[in-house]
Amino acid sequence: MAHSKALLVLENFIGGKFVPCSSYIDSYNPSTGDVYCRVPDSGKEEVEAAVKAAKDAFPIWSSKSPLERSQILNKLADLIEHDLEEFAQAESKDQGKTITFARTVDIPRAVHNFRFFASSILHHVTECSEMPAMGCVHYTSRAPVGVGVPPGVVNVVFGTGARAGEALVCHPDVPLISFTGSTRTAQRITERSAPHCKRLSLELGGKNPAIIFDDADLSQCIPTTVRSSFANQGEICLCTSRIFVQRGIYSEFLKRFVAEAKKWKTGNPSDPTIDVGALISKEHLEKVRTYVKKAQAEGARVLCGEGVDPLALPPGNQKGYFMLPTVIAEVKDESCCMQEEIFGPVTCVVAFDTEEEVIRRANGVKYGLAATVWSGNVGRVHRVAHRLQSGLVWTNCWLVRDLNLPFGGMKASGIGREGAKDSYEFFTEVKTITIKH
Repeated sequence: MAHSKALLVLENFIGGKFVPCSSYIDSYNPSTGDVYCRVPDSGKEEVEAAVKAAKDAFPIWSSKSPLERSQILNKLADLIEHDLEEFAQAESKDQGKTITFARTVDIPRAVHNFRFFASSILHHVTECSEMPAMGCVHYTSRAPVGVGVPPGVVNVVFGTGARAGEALVCHPDVPLISFTGSTRTAQRITERSAPHCKRLSLELGGKNPAIIFDDADLSQCIPTTVRSSFANQGEICLCTSRIFVQRGIYSEFLKRFVAEAKKWKTGNPSDPTIDVGALISKEHLEKVRTYVKKAQAEGARVLCGEGVDPLALPPGNQKGYFMLPTVIAEVKDESCCMQEEIFGPVTCVVAFDTEEEVIRRANGVKYGLAATVWSGNVGRVHRVAHRLQSGLVWTNCWLVRDLNLPFGGMKASGIGREGAKDSYEFFTEVKTITIKH
Protein backbone atom coordinates (compact mmCIF):
# COMPACT_ATOMS: atom_id res chain seq x y z
CA MET A 1 0.00 0.00 0.00
CA ALA A 2 1.06 3.59 -0.55
CA HIS A 3 0.05 7.07 0.63
CA SER A 4 -0.73 9.85 -1.86
CA LYS A 5 -1.36 13.32 -0.40
CA ALA A 6 -2.36 11.66 2.90
CA LEU A 7 -4.83 9.47 0.96
CA LEU A 8 -4.31 5.76 1.45
CA VAL A 9 -3.87 3.88 -1.86
CA LEU A 10 -4.33 0.12 -1.61
CA GLU A 11 -2.71 -2.40 -3.93
CA ASN A 12 -3.58 -5.95 -4.89
CA PHE A 13 -1.60 -8.73 -3.22
CA ILE A 14 -0.61 -11.33 -5.81
CA GLY A 15 2.11 -13.97 -5.60
CA GLY A 16 3.33 -12.67 -2.24
CA LYS A 17 3.83 -9.10 -3.50
CA PHE A 18 1.84 -5.86 -3.47
CA VAL A 19 0.99 -5.00 -7.08
CA PRO A 20 -0.31 -1.60 -8.27
CA CYS A 21 -3.32 -1.38 -10.60
CA SER A 22 -3.93 0.77 -13.68
CA SER A 23 -7.22 2.16 -12.36
CA TYR A 24 -8.70 2.83 -8.92
CA ILE A 25 -12.03 3.38 -7.16
CA ASP A 26 -12.70 5.91 -4.38
CA SER A 27 -13.56 4.38 -1.00
CA TYR A 28 -15.49 6.49 1.51
CA ASN A 29 -15.26 6.65 5.29
CA PRO A 30 -18.93 6.01 6.17
CA SER A 31 -18.72 8.03 9.38
CA THR A 32 -17.58 11.25 7.65
CA GLY A 33 -18.74 10.85 4.05
CA ASP A 34 -15.23 11.71 2.83
CA VAL A 35 -12.99 9.72 0.49
CA TYR A 36 -10.30 8.20 2.70
CA CYS A 37 -8.61 5.72 0.37
CA ARG A 38 -8.46 4.40 -3.17
CA VAL A 39 -8.78 0.71 -4.02
CA PRO A 40 -7.82 -1.10 -7.24
CA ASP A 41 -10.50 -1.45 -9.90
CA SER A 42 -9.22 -4.85 -10.98
CA GLY A 43 -10.35 -6.80 -14.01
CA LYS A 44 -9.56 -9.91 -16.00
CA GLU A 45 -5.80 -9.26 -16.16
CA GLU A 46 -5.37 -9.03 -12.37
CA VAL A 47 -7.59 -12.05 -11.75
CA GLU A 48 -5.59 -14.05 -14.29
CA ALA A 49 -2.34 -13.17 -12.48
CA ALA A 50 -3.82 -14.19 -9.11
CA VAL A 51 -5.14 -17.52 -10.41
CA LYS A 52 -1.76 -18.30 -11.99
CA ALA A 53 0.02 -17.48 -8.71
CA ALA A 54 -2.36 -19.78 -6.84
CA LYS A 55 -1.87 -22.62 -9.33
CA ASP A 56 1.90 -22.30 -9.09
CA ALA A 57 1.78 -22.37 -5.28
CA PHE A 58 -0.67 -25.25 -5.02
CA PRO A 59 1.70 -28.25 -5.37
CA ILE A 60 3.99 -27.11 -2.52
CA TRP A 61 1.20 -25.98 -0.19
CA SER A 62 -1.04 -29.02 -0.74
CA SER A 63 1.84 -31.39 -0.01
CA LYS A 64 2.49 -29.85 3.42
CA SER A 65 1.42 -31.97 6.39
CA PRO A 66 -1.59 -30.98 8.51
CA LEU A 67 0.85 -30.14 11.33
CA GLU A 68 2.82 -27.73 9.13
CA ARG A 69 -0.37 -26.04 7.95
CA SER A 70 -1.63 -25.88 11.52
CA GLN A 71 1.53 -24.09 12.63
CA ILE A 72 1.12 -21.52 9.84
CA LEU A 73 -2.52 -20.84 10.77
CA ASN A 74 -1.57 -20.43 14.43
CA LYS A 75 1.19 -18.01 13.44
CA LEU A 76 -1.36 -15.99 11.46
CA ALA A 77 -3.60 -15.86 14.52
CA ASP A 78 -0.69 -14.64 16.64
CA LEU A 79 0.17 -11.90 14.14
CA ILE A 80 -3.43 -10.65 13.99
CA GLU A 81 -3.69 -10.69 17.76
CA HIS A 82 -0.41 -8.78 18.11
CA ASP A 83 -1.78 -5.94 15.96
CA LEU A 84 -5.40 -6.25 17.10
CA GLU A 85 -5.83 -2.54 17.83
CA GLU A 86 -4.49 -1.50 14.42
CA PHE A 87 -6.82 -3.96 12.66
CA ALA A 88 -9.78 -2.78 14.76
CA GLN A 89 -9.11 0.87 13.90
CA ALA A 90 -8.85 0.05 10.18
CA GLU A 91 -12.02 -2.06 10.23
CA SER A 92 -14.00 0.63 12.05
CA LYS A 93 -12.84 3.33 9.65
CA ASP A 94 -13.55 1.27 6.54
CA GLN A 95 -16.94 -0.13 7.57
CA GLY A 96 -18.33 2.64 9.78
CA LYS A 97 -18.86 0.16 12.62
CA THR A 98 -18.07 1.11 16.19
CA ILE A 99 -14.50 0.68 17.37
CA THR A 100 -15.93 -1.29 20.30
CA PHE A 101 -17.54 -3.87 17.99
CA ALA A 102 -14.41 -4.22 15.85
CA ARG A 103 -12.21 -4.45 18.96
CA THR A 104 -14.33 -6.97 20.88
CA VAL A 105 -16.04 -9.00 18.15
CA ASP A 106 -14.63 -8.82 14.61
CA ILE A 107 -10.88 -9.04 15.12
CA PRO A 108 -10.93 -11.43 18.12
CA ARG A 109 -13.29 -13.63 16.10
CA ALA A 110 -10.80 -13.73 13.22
CA VAL A 111 -8.08 -14.82 15.65
CA HIS A 112 -10.39 -17.47 17.13
CA ASN A 113 -11.33 -18.83 13.69
CA PHE A 114 -7.70 -19.31 12.64
CA ARG A 115 -6.87 -21.05 15.91
CA PHE A 116 -9.97 -23.24 15.73
CA PHE A 117 -9.19 -24.54 12.24
CA ALA A 118 -5.48 -24.84 13.05
CA SER A 119 -6.54 -27.34 15.70
CA SER A 120 -9.38 -28.89 13.70
CA ILE A 121 -7.20 -29.97 10.75
CA LEU A 122 -5.13 -32.13 13.11
CA HIS A 123 -8.10 -34.30 14.06
CA HIS A 124 -9.86 -35.30 10.85
CA VAL A 125 -10.04 -39.03 10.08
CA THR A 126 -10.89 -40.77 6.82
CA GLU A 127 -13.32 -43.65 6.34
CA CYS A 128 -12.44 -47.32 5.92
CA SER A 129 -14.65 -50.33 5.09
CA GLU A 130 -13.69 -54.01 4.79
CA MET A 131 -15.40 -56.64 2.55
CA PRO A 132 -13.88 -59.97 3.70
CA ALA A 133 -15.98 -62.10 1.31
CA MET A 134 -14.62 -60.15 -1.66
CA GLY A 135 -11.11 -59.94 -0.23
CA CYS A 136 -11.27 -56.16 -0.47
CA VAL A 137 -10.75 -53.17 1.76
CA HIS A 138 -12.02 -49.66 0.89
CA TYR A 139 -10.77 -46.37 2.24
CA THR A 140 -11.16 -42.71 1.41
CA SER A 141 -8.57 -40.02 0.99
CA ARG A 142 -9.12 -36.28 0.82
CA ALA A 143 -7.07 -33.88 -1.26
CA PRO A 144 -7.21 -30.06 -0.95
CA VAL A 145 -9.15 -28.26 -3.67
CA GLY A 146 -8.14 -24.71 -2.82
CA VAL A 147 -5.03 -22.99 -1.57
CA GLY A 148 -4.01 -21.56 1.86
CA VAL A 149 -0.09 -19.14 2.90
CA PRO A 150 3.36 -19.12 1.28
CA PRO A 151 3.63 -16.74 -1.74
CA GLY A 152 0.74 -17.32 -4.14
CA VAL A 153 -1.38 -19.26 -1.67
CA VAL A 154 -3.38 -16.20 -0.57
CA ASN A 155 -4.05 -13.52 -3.17
CA VAL A 156 -6.15 -10.40 -2.60
CA VAL A 157 -7.73 -8.77 -5.65
CA PHE A 158 -9.87 -5.66 -5.12
CA GLY A 159 -12.57 -4.67 -7.58
CA THR A 160 -16.25 -4.58 -8.45
CA GLY A 161 -18.44 -7.61 -8.92
CA ALA A 162 -19.06 -6.75 -12.56
CA ARG A 163 -15.34 -6.79 -13.43
CA ALA A 164 -13.19 -8.64 -10.88
CA GLY A 165 -15.98 -10.85 -9.55
CA GLU A 166 -17.17 -11.89 -12.99
CA ALA A 167 -13.64 -12.72 -14.15
CA LEU A 168 -13.01 -14.85 -11.05
CA VAL A 169 -16.32 -16.73 -11.20
CA CYS A 170 -15.91 -17.51 -14.92
CA HIS A 171 -12.25 -18.56 -14.73
CA PRO A 172 -11.88 -22.24 -15.72
CA ASP A 173 -9.04 -22.80 -13.22
CA VAL A 174 -11.09 -21.74 -10.16
CA PRO A 175 -12.75 -25.02 -9.04
CA LEU A 176 -14.91 -23.74 -6.20
CA ILE A 177 -16.46 -20.51 -4.99
CA SER A 178 -17.27 -19.49 -1.43
CA PHE A 179 -19.44 -16.38 -1.38
CA THR A 180 -21.07 -14.31 1.36
CA GLY A 181 -23.47 -11.61 0.20
CA SER A 182 -26.84 -10.96 -1.37
CA THR A 183 -29.14 -13.57 -2.88
CA ARG A 184 -29.28 -11.56 -6.11
CA THR A 185 -25.50 -11.63 -6.57
CA ALA A 186 -25.49 -15.35 -5.72
CA GLN A 187 -27.97 -16.00 -8.52
CA ARG A 188 -25.55 -14.33 -10.95
CA ILE A 189 -22.65 -16.39 -9.59
CA THR A 190 -24.66 -19.59 -9.99
CA GLU A 191 -25.55 -18.75 -13.60
CA ARG A 192 -21.99 -17.79 -14.59
CA SER A 193 -20.31 -20.73 -12.84
CA ALA A 194 -22.78 -23.40 -14.03
CA PRO A 195 -21.08 -24.12 -17.39
CA HIS A 196 -17.90 -25.02 -15.45
CA CYS A 197 -19.71 -27.23 -12.88
CA LYS A 198 -18.03 -25.36 -10.03
CA ARG A 199 -18.69 -26.27 -6.41
CA LEU A 200 -20.51 -23.49 -4.55
CA SER A 201 -20.90 -22.46 -0.92
CA LEU A 202 -23.31 -19.52 -0.67
CA GLU A 203 -24.03 -17.71 2.62
CA LEU A 204 -26.76 -15.24 1.74
CA GLY A 205 -29.38 -12.95 3.20
CA GLY A 206 -31.92 -13.44 5.94
CA LYS A 207 -35.22 -12.12 7.22
CA ASN A 208 -34.76 -13.55 10.66
CA PRO A 209 -37.69 -13.90 13.08
CA ALA A 210 -37.65 -13.69 16.87
CA ILE A 211 -40.63 -15.50 18.40
CA ILE A 212 -41.45 -14.36 21.92
CA PHE A 213 -43.99 -16.41 23.86
CA ASP A 214 -45.85 -15.04 26.88
CA ASP A 215 -43.74 -17.11 29.30
CA ALA A 216 -40.46 -15.60 28.06
CA ASP A 217 -38.09 -14.01 30.58
CA LEU A 218 -38.34 -10.42 29.34
CA SER A 219 -35.44 -9.26 31.53
CA GLN A 220 -33.19 -11.43 29.34
CA CYS A 221 -35.22 -11.31 26.14
CA ILE A 222 -35.53 -7.54 25.67
CA PRO A 223 -31.84 -6.51 25.90
CA THR A 224 -30.80 -9.52 23.81
CA THR A 225 -33.42 -8.81 21.13
CA VAL A 226 -32.40 -5.14 21.00
CA ARG A 227 -28.83 -6.34 20.44
CA SER A 228 -29.89 -8.91 17.83
CA SER A 229 -31.80 -6.16 15.99
CA PHE A 230 -29.28 -3.32 16.08
CA ALA A 231 -25.78 -4.76 16.63
CA ASN A 232 -23.35 -3.54 13.97
CA GLN A 233 -26.10 -1.18 12.70
CA GLY A 234 -28.20 -4.23 11.81
CA GLU A 235 -25.63 -5.07 9.14
CA ILE A 236 -25.23 -8.72 10.15
CA CYS A 237 -26.95 -11.40 8.10
CA LEU A 238 -28.08 -12.99 11.40
CA CYS A 239 -29.77 -9.86 12.79
CA THR A 240 -33.40 -10.01 13.88
CA SER A 241 -35.73 -7.99 11.64
CA ARG A 242 -39.16 -9.53 12.44
CA ILE A 243 -40.26 -9.79 16.08
CA PHE A 244 -43.40 -11.84 16.79
CA VAL A 245 -44.74 -11.26 20.32
CA GLN A 246 -47.60 -13.23 21.87
CA ARG A 247 -50.58 -10.93 22.32
CA GLY A 248 -50.79 -11.24 26.13
CA ILE A 249 -47.41 -9.50 26.57
CA TYR A 250 -47.35 -7.48 23.33
CA SER A 251 -48.04 -4.04 24.85
CA GLU A 252 -45.60 -4.50 27.73
CA PHE A 253 -42.90 -5.86 25.41
CA LEU A 254 -43.30 -3.00 22.93
CA LYS A 255 -43.09 -0.34 25.63
CA ARG A 256 -39.96 -1.84 27.22
CA PHE A 257 -38.34 -2.71 23.89
CA VAL A 258 -38.68 0.83 22.51
CA ALA A 259 -37.36 2.31 25.78
CA GLU A 260 -34.31 0.02 25.58
CA ALA A 261 -33.72 0.80 21.88
CA LYS A 262 -33.74 4.53 22.63
CA LYS A 263 -30.84 4.02 25.06
CA TRP A 264 -28.55 2.96 22.21
CA LYS A 265 -26.30 5.87 21.29
CA THR A 266 -25.60 6.66 17.63
CA GLY A 267 -22.53 8.65 16.61
CA ASN A 268 -18.80 8.74 15.93
CA PRO A 269 -17.68 5.07 15.69
CA SER A 270 -14.30 5.86 17.29
CA ASP A 271 -16.07 6.90 20.51
CA PRO A 272 -16.03 3.80 22.76
CA THR A 273 -19.35 4.82 24.39
CA ILE A 274 -21.22 4.66 21.06
CA ASP A 275 -23.47 1.66 20.29
CA VAL A 276 -24.46 2.38 16.66
CA GLY A 277 -21.98 3.51 14.01
CA ALA A 278 -22.50 4.49 10.38
CA LEU A 279 -24.06 2.38 7.64
CA ILE A 280 -21.73 1.12 4.93
CA SER A 281 -22.56 3.67 2.17
CA LYS A 282 -24.70 6.65 1.24
CA GLU A 283 -26.64 4.52 -1.24
CA HIS A 284 -27.38 1.89 1.38
CA LEU A 285 -28.53 4.50 3.91
CA GLU A 286 -31.01 5.84 1.35
CA LYS A 287 -32.23 2.31 0.64
CA VAL A 288 -32.86 1.63 4.34
CA ARG A 289 -34.65 4.98 4.77
CA THR A 290 -36.88 4.11 1.81
CA TYR A 291 -38.12 1.00 3.62
CA VAL A 292 -39.16 3.09 6.62
CA LYS A 293 -41.03 5.52 4.35
CA LYS A 294 -42.81 2.62 2.62
CA ALA A 295 -43.90 1.21 5.99
CA GLN A 296 -45.33 4.61 7.00
CA ALA A 297 -47.15 4.90 3.65
CA GLU A 298 -48.75 1.51 4.31
CA GLY A 299 -50.09 2.70 7.66
CA ALA A 300 -47.46 1.21 9.99
CA ARG A 301 -46.30 3.14 13.08
CA VAL A 302 -42.66 4.14 13.55
CA LEU A 303 -42.24 4.14 17.33
CA CYS A 304 -38.66 5.40 17.53
CA GLY A 305 -35.72 6.23 15.32
CA GLU A 306 -35.82 7.37 11.69
CA GLY A 307 -38.02 10.44 11.16
CA VAL A 308 -39.28 10.34 14.77
CA ASP A 309 -36.36 11.19 17.05
CA PRO A 310 -33.68 13.85 16.46
CA LEU A 311 -30.22 12.60 15.48
CA ALA A 312 -27.47 14.75 16.98
CA LEU A 313 -24.02 14.15 15.47
CA PRO A 314 -20.58 15.67 16.21
CA PRO A 315 -19.39 18.32 13.68
CA GLY A 316 -16.99 15.89 11.98
CA ASN A 317 -19.73 13.33 11.37
CA GLN A 318 -22.47 15.54 9.93
CA LYS A 319 -22.00 14.07 6.44
CA GLY A 320 -21.77 10.47 7.69
CA TYR A 321 -24.29 7.74 6.90
CA PHE A 322 -26.00 7.44 10.28
CA MET A 323 -29.43 6.20 11.29
CA LEU A 324 -31.04 5.74 14.69
CA PRO A 325 -32.31 2.30 15.80
CA THR A 326 -35.81 2.20 14.34
CA VAL A 327 -38.78 0.17 15.60
CA ILE A 328 -41.88 -0.25 13.42
CA ALA A 329 -45.19 -1.69 14.67
CA GLU A 330 -48.49 -2.68 13.02
CA VAL A 331 -46.82 -3.91 9.84
CA LYS A 332 -48.65 -6.34 7.57
CA ASP A 333 -46.93 -9.68 6.89
CA GLU A 334 -47.03 -9.01 3.13
CA SER A 335 -45.28 -5.64 3.50
CA CYS A 336 -41.83 -5.36 1.91
CA CYS A 337 -40.53 -4.47 5.39
CA MET A 338 -41.58 -7.96 6.56
CA GLN A 339 -40.57 -9.80 3.37
CA GLU A 340 -37.30 -8.25 2.14
CA GLU A 341 -33.90 -8.03 3.80
CA ILE A 342 -33.34 -4.41 4.88
CA PHE A 343 -29.86 -4.92 6.39
CA GLY A 344 -29.98 -1.88 8.63
CA PRO A 345 -31.01 -0.76 12.14
CA VAL A 346 -34.71 -1.42 11.47
CA THR A 347 -36.91 -4.08 13.07
CA CYS A 348 -40.66 -4.76 12.89
CA VAL A 349 -42.73 -5.87 15.91
CA VAL A 350 -46.08 -7.63 15.44
CA ALA A 351 -48.47 -9.61 17.65
CA PHE A 352 -49.51 -13.28 17.35
CA ASP A 353 -51.96 -15.54 19.17
CA THR A 354 -51.09 -19.23 18.73
CA GLU A 355 -48.02 -21.40 18.24
CA GLU A 356 -49.37 -22.80 14.98
CA GLU A 357 -50.04 -19.32 13.62
CA VAL A 358 -46.61 -17.91 14.45
CA ILE A 359 -44.75 -20.84 12.89
CA ARG A 360 -46.70 -20.34 9.65
CA ARG A 361 -46.01 -16.60 9.65
CA ALA A 362 -42.34 -16.94 10.60
CA ASN A 363 -41.86 -19.38 7.70
CA GLY A 364 -43.76 -17.11 5.29
CA VAL A 365 -40.71 -15.51 3.65
CA LYS A 366 -38.28 -16.69 0.97
CA TYR A 367 -35.37 -16.68 3.43
CA GLY A 368 -34.40 -19.25 6.06
CA LEU A 369 -31.13 -18.30 7.72
CA ALA A 370 -31.67 -17.87 11.48
CA ALA A 371 -34.41 -17.60 14.10
CA THR A 372 -34.66 -17.04 17.84
CA VAL A 373 -37.31 -18.52 20.14
CA TRP A 374 -38.01 -17.18 23.62
CA SER A 375 -39.95 -19.39 26.03
CA GLY A 376 -39.58 -21.10 29.39
CA ASN A 377 -41.39 -24.20 28.06
CA VAL A 378 -38.77 -26.77 26.98
CA GLY A 379 -41.27 -28.88 25.02
CA ARG A 380 -42.49 -25.84 23.10
CA VAL A 381 -38.93 -24.70 22.37
CA HIS A 382 -38.11 -28.08 20.77
CA ARG A 383 -41.39 -28.23 18.81
CA VAL A 384 -41.03 -24.77 17.36
CA ALA A 385 -37.31 -25.14 16.60
CA HIS A 386 -37.98 -28.32 14.59
CA ARG A 387 -40.71 -26.68 12.51
CA LEU A 388 -38.97 -23.39 11.70
CA GLN A 389 -37.44 -23.25 8.23
CA SER A 390 -34.11 -21.91 9.43
CA GLY A 391 -30.56 -23.20 9.25
CA LEU A 392 -29.95 -21.91 12.80
CA VAL A 393 -32.37 -21.63 15.70
CA TRP A 394 -31.30 -19.99 18.95
CA THR A 395 -33.51 -20.39 22.00
CA ASN A 396 -33.35 -17.86 24.84
CA CYS A 397 -30.08 -16.47 23.39
CA TRP A 398 -28.60 -15.06 20.18
CA LEU A 399 -25.34 -15.42 18.24
CA VAL A 400 -23.88 -18.20 20.36
CA ARG A 401 -21.67 -20.08 17.90
CA ASP A 402 -19.77 -23.37 18.01
CA LEU A 403 -17.52 -23.71 14.96
CA ASN A 404 -17.75 -27.50 15.24
CA LEU A 405 -21.39 -27.35 14.11
CA PRO A 406 -22.92 -26.51 10.71
CA PHE A 407 -23.63 -22.88 9.84
CA GLY A 408 -25.77 -21.85 6.88
CA GLY A 409 -29.27 -21.19 5.64
CA MET A 410 -32.25 -22.78 3.93
CA LYS A 411 -34.29 -21.58 0.94
CA ALA A 412 -32.98 -18.28 -0.51
CA SER A 413 -30.52 -17.91 2.39
CA GLY A 414 -27.88 -20.10 0.82
CA ILE A 415 -26.41 -23.39 -0.33
CA GLY A 416 -24.11 -25.55 1.77
CA ARG A 417 -22.83 -25.21 5.30
CA GLU A 418 -19.69 -23.99 7.07
CA GLY A 419 -18.15 -25.53 10.19
CA ALA A 420 -15.38 -27.95 11.12
CA LYS A 421 -16.73 -31.00 9.26
CA ASP A 422 -18.66 -29.13 6.57
CA SER A 423 -15.77 -26.81 5.64
CA TYR A 424 -13.39 -29.78 5.55
CA GLU A 425 -15.70 -31.57 3.13
CA PHE A 426 -16.27 -28.49 0.95
CA PHE A 427 -12.62 -27.53 0.56
CA THR A 428 -11.38 -31.07 -0.16
CA GLU A 429 -12.06 -33.61 -2.90
CA VAL A 430 -12.86 -37.09 -1.64
CA LYS A 431 -11.61 -40.22 -3.38
CA THR A 432 -12.60 -43.83 -2.64
CA ILE A 433 -9.81 -46.35 -3.12
CA THR A 434 -10.43 -50.10 -3.20
CA ILE A 435 -7.61 -52.60 -2.62
CA LYS A 436 -8.06 -56.31 -3.39
CA HIS A 437 -5.66 -58.55 -1.53
